[in-house]
Amino acid sequence: MVESMVKPLVIPLFIPHSGCPHQCAFCNQSIITNQKSNLPDKDQIDDIITQYLQYKGKRERVELAFFGGNFLGLSHKDILKLLKTVNPYIINNKIDGVRFSTRPETINPQTLDLIRPFKISAIELGVQSMNDSVLLKSRRGHTAGDTIKAVELLQKYSFKIGVQVMAGLPGDHEDSLLKSTRQVTELKPDFARIYPLMVLKGSLMEQWYKKGLYQPLRLEESVKFVKQMYQIFKAANIDVIRMGLQASDMIENESMVLAGPWHPAFGHLVFSRIFYDMICRKIDQSPELLKAENLILNVHPKSESRLRGDKNSNLKKLKLRYPGIDFLVDSNNPMQENDSVGIKPL
Repeated sequence: MVESMVKPLVIPLFIPHSGCPHQCAFCNQSIITNQKSNLPDKDQIDDIITQYLQYKGKRERVELAFFGGNFLGLSHKDILKLLKTVNPYIINNKIDGVRFSTRPETINPQTLDLIRPFKISAIELGVQSMNDSVLLKSRRGHTAGDTIKAVELLQKYSFKIGVQVMAGLPGDHEDSLLKSTRQVTELKPDFARIYPLMVLKGSLMEQWYKKGLYQPLRLEESVKFVKQMYQIFKAANIDVIRMGLQASDMIENESMVLAGPWHPAFGHLVFSRIFYDMICRKIDQSPELLKAENLILNVHPKSESRLRGDKNSNLKKLKLRYPGIDFLVDSNNPMQENDSVGIKPL
């Protein structure tokens, strides 16, 4: 890996619920970020930045990210206060840019003109779905039309655009989910995050779940749907930079996650499913491979764990599906790209 390809150090600053006009049905940002709904002051920001800069290592880029809440939904005074607090670090070349998440309906020329003088590396939109019925049932408070207008305006201003989408929203199903994903790709964002919905304590969804009004996706079902979403984005040359909530001590507390497809390495499960499907497809399409007693799966070392699956689950499933074949993994002589596998008889 060349130096320029190393992922940047991301310094997180959480502003849970701040700037949000209301709470969405699935949301409890205070739980997700494990802090109260207050904006960080200058001393807190300085302490967090100083702490994280110690971990820069060999990474060339450092980005500061405002997570949670609705950044452009803050008052113009608060937006400027936060950006001006961070700006000296950018001037002194300690931070390369600022990124944040916001709701689509907060994107307008006034707020974009306000932040334009600052070094904004990316703006992420909480799209969640392009299905207006699903958005309404989820209490999102915006429409697919708002998302389209927001992306068009951000592109006019030449901001880098990220989209956040969800699987398992109330009223959604496989066909509408994949249709929505395709509609998102048509907007040509620069990157995407995919989150399976989980029932969090303190959310409106908790009440619906306990009353039997909402049933979350099972883990296997969620992996299947997110895999399809990932492949749609990939086919459109849109990077998916995260699948599933990031692991933390808080989110791993079972009392906070009441139900849903939580897994600390959800993205790994998705990539493993992709490798399993790839192997099965290649075997099923080759009479020569189907007749073999032993098959060598050649994979790049960086992808070996994905090929094997969680606790070698892929190899176990392959043995059950092809009971007459023994599978061997070879990552010592990689002939494949990171995301592919070669198969040949022993």
